Amino acid sequence: MTSVSALLESDGASIEVDDDWDTINNLYLQRGWSDGLPIVPPTTQRLEQMLAYCDRPWDQPVARIAPRWGDATPLRLAANAVMAGCRPEYFPILMLAIEAMCEEQFNLYGIQATTHPCAPLVIVNGPIVQELGINAGHNAFGPGWQSNATIGRAIRLALINIGGAIPGTGDMSTFGSPAKYSFLVAENEAASPWQPLHVERGFPAHASTVTIVGAENPHNVNDHESLSGLGVLKMIAGTVAITGSNNASAISMPTSGEALIVFGPELAATVAGDGYSKADVKRFLFEHARIPLGSFSDENIQRRLKVRSPELYAQAGPNAMVAAAERAEDFMIAVIGGAGKHAAFLPTFGTTRAVTRALKRRDGELARSVQELRV
Repeated sequence: MTSVSALLESDGASIEVDDDWDTINNLYLQRGWSDGLPIVPPTTQRLEQMLAYCDRPWDQPVARIAPRWGDATPLRLAANAVMAGCRPEYFPILMLAIEAMCEEQFNLYGIQATTHPCAPLVIVNGPIVQELGINAGHNAFGPGWQSNATIGRAIRLALINIGGAIPGTGDMSTFGSPAKYSFLVAENEAASPWQPLHVERGFPAHASTVTIVGAENPHNVNDHESLSGLGVLKMIAGTVAITGSNNASAISMPTSGEALIVFGPELAATVAGDGYSKADVKRFLFEHARIPLGSFSDENIQRRLKVRSPELYAQAGPNAMVAAAERAEDFMIAVIGGAGKHAAFLPTFGTTRAVTRALKRRDGELARSVQELRV
């Protein structure tokens, strides 16, 4: 027999089961404690190894996760981290990401419960990227890296097991999304010609941060032909200007949120090489990523645009232009990925604002043991 964590019971609870991989996995599937993939059994020993990287009481919540508003204690988070296959040194980033996405402005309740196919995307910046081996290059949004895959998966398991985002109950997404398995990347700061995302958002370059974005899957922008920054930006603007995006400012309520534009390093170099700063890119997209009013259905025009923004569209004709953001500053820019002339557009849920939080360090290093943390 072995003891494993009973995730939905009170903190500290455990259950005795046969020390058999299939038995434990079947139990977790039957109780709805899984994302459908096999899990690593969260035994007492594995939990203690994970919690060696926790600098706070194990039974006190770091956040409450919507829509169930479950208490995200370090103990419960550690169980989900073990299940996901995380290394213990990943645990501080997991806790930080959970704290960030539970801030009010992110609107996790809406993102968890909506019919929209969005999920919390985690973008990691700073020295921790190298320390934990988080992929920022080729296939950053895809498989092949334990840190990206397992930290992202641990977040999703916590959203299910603690937050109650159970498909068809707490999570009402019409289609779902592959991003609901794991959605974590790092910014490729070394290949970026611009300030890193976390520096732009007010943090020092040496800080290790997570930025949480309520986003859809990446929508690829393929541009192997443009030789100028202007050409690249025109192609991106054309991709952003779509009627079905929640980021079209008059479509979302009460806010259009912050659409994320991801540049591969090659296209970022082309744009920056022609003198475009991040602020210039945002202004260009705000001015050119616009949609003719007549492209929307008559019902959307009458029932949404003219009702919610009468000052703009009540008397407007079909050639009036609808912005894909409320302000130029509402576009977010990051450089991610490897070689290849690609960018990506990640629309957001709309009624959400990104949150960035920094990891608190001890003497510049992550704490390595419970004993060290308690000294």
